[in-house]
Amino acid sequence: MKRAFARVREDLAAAMLRDPAARSKVEIAVLYSGLHAIWSYRLAHALWTRGFRFLARALSQLTRWLTGIEIHPGATIGRRFFIDHGMGVVIGETAEIGDDVMLYHGVTLGGQTHDRGKRHPTLGDGVAVGAGAKILGPITIGARSAVGANAVVTKDAPEDSVLVGVPAKPRKRAAGEDTRALLTAPEYFI
Repeated sequence: MKRAFARVREDLAAAMLRDPAARSKVEIAVLYSGLHAIWSYRLAHALWTRGFRFLARALSQLTRWLTGIEIHPGATIGRRFFIDHGMGVVIGETAEIGDDVMLYHGVTLGGQTHDRGKRHPTLGDGVAVGAGAKILGPITIGARSAVGANAVVTKDAPEDSVLVGVPAKPRKRAAGEDTRALLTAPEYFI
């Protein structure tokens, strides 16, 4: 129980750090649907890993209905994960998300096949994904990468990459480059 409260405090601190509009931890705890979805996911994931698959899926679907965020209980999510303005976020069953990852609204971590194996993306630690981005298939986005808004990513990207466009092409992040603007106003290379 102590560990659960420590994780909640850590989640609140991560939200305060990443959202400049956040005014208090109480506001975040009560009003942030992305955080509610993550907390519900943790309970559903615990049920999923203990073999209560139907109950886990039922909880995830109820959470989807309440928050507009769908996280499959089979996904693996690290610490200090934050979903900002989460409506429309979809995270598939075999997705793996590292620590300190941030997603904006409308992000899909989806599959491209009906195979039963690994079919969803893996995001390394510290990855940030802009609004509307689609990351599809069993690919890996390296740590500390930034995926621009509305990018469509279907190929692996190394650590410290910047991915923009449709299809997204990775490039190395320049030393000291601030990529926050890509998350809300991307360049398009169509």
